Amino acid sequence: MRPRHDDPEIPDDVVGRDLDKVARNELKTLNKENAEEVARHLVMAGRLIEENPELAHLHATSASRRAGRIGVVRETLAITAYATGDYALALRELRTFRRISGSNEQLALMIDSERGMGRPERALEVGRSVERSTLSVPSQVAVAIAMSGARLDLGQADAALTELEIPQLNPDVAYSYSPELFDAYAEVLAELGQDEESALWRARAERADLALNGEPDDTIEVFEEEDDGSVQSEED
Repeated sequence: MRPRHDDPEIPDDVVGRDLDKVARNELKTLNKENAEEVARHLVMAGRLIEENPELAHLHATSASRRAGRIGVVRETLAITAYATGDYALALRELRTFRRISGSNEQLALMIDSERGMGRPERALEVGRSVERSTLSVPSQVAVAIAMSGARLDLGQADAALTELEIPQLNPDVAYSYSPELFDAYAEVLAELGQDEESALWRARAERADLALNGEPDDTIEVFEEEDDGSVQSEED
């Protein structure tokens, strides 16, 4: 028997339409009433993941109990489980998500879940199990960061730096993933005792973050990916 689970409350103003269109499309195999409730729980999970991951996980669990065969539902359950530190559950749900969807886009989270379970060698094996060119560029970057972290777990700082030396490590342009990539590179440089170079990349990470999310900087170019896969640039 499954353990008792009480659905967390959802504010009346939260509606299924608040869920993004791609995710809503996955719920079309459900009846209308169930799809609405699942969507509302997914919306709440997304809203709460940063400030209250435990409550977000309860919403994801409620969605899973209503629609356990839907990829986005199992993906959300995995993400919230990871956020609460339940890496074993996260890994199990990520495997289920991959089996349902055929997608490897959450490979980085699988690597980090293995790391969270204290298995960096296994994390590296998981990362090498998928050809990175088959992933979207943001996912490729996320995998590089996760693999670098696994190398650091093993005390392999030089290899950790190599993992991050990818084409996207370009200080002159900024994508959504650039601040995290630059910051990870700075962290490894610091581990190697290259403090001056590390400080330079920390500054680049901050500048990229400002260009993307805050006050613009006139020395960096921001790029956004269009829906058709093309790239649009915007001079700051």
